[in-house]
Amino acid sequence: MTADRVTVLESPDLTRRRLFALGCASIGAATAGFLLATFRYLVPNVVYEPSRRFDIGPPFAYVPGAATFLPDRRLYIFNGADGFYCISSVCTHLGCNVKRAGPGFECPCHGSRFDENGQVVSGPAPQALAWYALSLSPRNQLIVDLDQVVSPEFRLRV
Repeated sequence: MTADRVTVLESPDLTRRRLFALGCASIGAATAGFLLATFRYLVPNVVYEPSRRFDIGPPFAYVPGAATFLPDRRLYIFNGADGFYCISSVCTHLGCNVKRAGPGFECPCHGSRFDENGQVVSGPAPQALAWYALSLSPRNQLIVDLDQVVSPEFRLRV
């Protein structure tokens, strides 16, 4: 054997014991990674969505005879002489927020126009704006239920 080979084999930095420990550590790290990935796979990816039934405050917070836009909920709340009603501000064409334009609504994105009841007057929108049910909670709060679509004749009298 040459002198270089003997020095490498007898070197205190690379002994069999250290090589074995390094191999065990590598296998342990690989196993831990596999177990973590498996555990993560078993935990479901849950998307927490806001409730589709929520309160929007007391009736006296809404000006009589006016429309109030709730941008975070994308809704218009009307307090008319005949009662409260709620219309979605989501255009049925591509989901833009409609704006009040005179007595009706207008989509600033693609020009759809809706009458005061949310019915399509012109434009690319295929359907009328959605009307949602309103109710009054025991704590005297207005409750909107996005899962309950109502007709344009719906009014909540408080």
